[in-house]
Amino acid sequence: QVRLVESGGGFVQAGGSLRLSCTASGFNFGARAMGWFRQAPGKEREWVSCIPWDGATTIYADSVKGRFTVSRDNAKNTLYLEMSSLKPEDTAVYYCARKLGWFKSCRPSDVDSWGQGTQVTVSS
Repeated sequence: QVRLVESGGGFVQAGGSLRLSCTASGFNFGARAMGWFRQAPGKEREWVSCIPWDGATTIYADSVKGRFTVSRDNAKNTLYLEMSSLKPEDTAVYYCARKLGWFKSCRPSDVDSWGQGTQVTVSS
């Protein structure tokens, strides 16, 4: 069965950094596009970054561009999100997700599997 497990979240001061990991199992990770999404209290889930199966093309939301970097290690079935220069508005539960396919887009509606989420809290 498909399983996505996020880790690496925690508490950090503004300006700090965190690295999130998502370990995948139960499917051919190397054949699937993946993404990171987040949901802050009282807000709808939004996309952060998506990456195709080979990592050739990565896309980022404007709010995180230049600060976050998505990558993957298909040999380890692991997806990463490196976050730098964190801001209080980055506070959210971050979700790893498996996409239906690569459409050069990053929409929550194109996700067919979600992880349980990991909390990131950035204090001012």
